Amino acid sequence: MKIDARPYKRNAPRPAWKVATAYLQWLRGRPCAFAGPDCTAGKREAAHTPDPRSKGMGTKAADHNAIPLCAYHHRLHTIGGWSKLGLTKETAQAAGDRYWALWKGDKGELA
Repeated sequence: MKIDARPYKRNAPRPAWKVATAYLQWLRGRPCAFAGPDCTAGKREAAHTPDPRSKGMGTKAADHNAIPLCAYHHRLHTIGGWSKLGLTKETAQAAGDRYWALWKGDKGELA
């Protein structure tokens, strides 16, 4: 067996307008968007919603399209899609837009 010892080629970095680290940190401090008896009391995660304006082949959606989910609901979404949470892609995106509008931080080019 031949082993390729060349350095791993990294993908291009995400463009600056897609990165909102402070916003993701703020989201993780919010309650789960589906707060209820099924929510885990543990960590909150930022789940990226689908956005055709910022997502493409091999690229992750922009951070401003995220919503806060507990680990349980994030896992449900990852396994079964937004329909497992009772949402469509459009309603998930609308929720992401609402959270982005609530955030008072620096929105950079997206203000």
